[in-house]
Amino acid sequence: MDTNFVEELRWRGMLHDIMPETEELLTKEMVSGYIGFDPTADSLGVGNMVQIMTLVHFQRAGHKPIALVGGATGMVGDPSGKSAERNLLDLDTLNHNLNSQKKQLEKFLNFDSGANSAEIVNNYDWFKEFDFLGFIRDVGKHMSVNYMMAKDSVKKRLDTGMSFTEFSYQLIQGYDFYHLWKNNGVKLQMGGSDQWGNITTGTELIRRLGRGSAHALTTPLIKKADGTKFGKTESGTIWLDAAKTSPYAFYQFWLATADADVYKFLRYFTFLDVETIAEIEANDAAVQGRPDGQRVLAEEMTRLVHGEEALIA
Repeated sequence: MDTNFVEELRWRGMLHDIMPETEELLTKEMVSGYIGFDPTADSLGVGNMVQIMTLVHFQRAGHKPIALVGGATGMVGDPSGKSAERNLLDLDTLNHNLNSQKKQLEKFLNFDSGANSAEIVNNYDWFKEFDFLGFIRDVGKHMSVNYMMAKDSVKKRLDTGMSFTEFSYQLIQGYDFYHLWKNNGVKLQMGGSDQWGNITTGTELIRRLGRGSAHALTTPLIKKADGTKFGKTESGTIWLDAAKTSPYAFYQFWLATADADVYKFLRYFTFLDVETIAEIEANDAAVQGRPDGQRVLAEEMTRLVHGEEALIA
């Protein structure tokens, strides 16, 4: 392996939960691993950057990254971290969103690097074959309601109420993992820490339905030092699409990062190494003028997402 993927996440502060034996597996062989992306908009936002960076680090460490775009799950709605039921999308909107997100992911991941080329899969491709009775018979009988009720994403919504549609979401996401494990040799699912419950439903389904084993790891949810939500400003979400958020506004967003967050964000969102980030931090502490961290972060991110020309402009 080129680098130790888990070590890389660890020093960057990007590791939250990890299942036993996952690190051993990753140092032993090339592993196929995936992260799911929610197709509710036709662009990914800076809130997706931790997951995109996780897949890039995964590929750089010699593993095979798979981005799953949720054509089927987008029709259902993920309750994790949500306080209310969300709007469901029609097929045309979904397909438009999926194609737009696909183009963005191709900027970050290498899709022609041989054995560990990145792949994009859409869970609608296997869910369109299922009918309701088939799903509850073949998949639903392997999960107890008690197990599903114990998940945080469900417990938090018991007072306010949750539809059966959203309750069943973890089964659908769990089946994605099972399907990719069985058909694509995927042994690892990654995601934000709010996804841990859904991801472990998948490992449980693989154990019960497939008599196999699979692994999981999550990244922390980004919290800004002042407690406000990362990736949103007064004018709304910061998108990766230049038509929705101009490269100038994108640059300004990173430039406005608080001093308390900037060195953490340099670890999360750039490929700078540990020494370079430490040096920037030490220099900023030594000078009494304007710190350099924000400028470096804004330049690195704008170059990564929009390219050198947009950065110069």
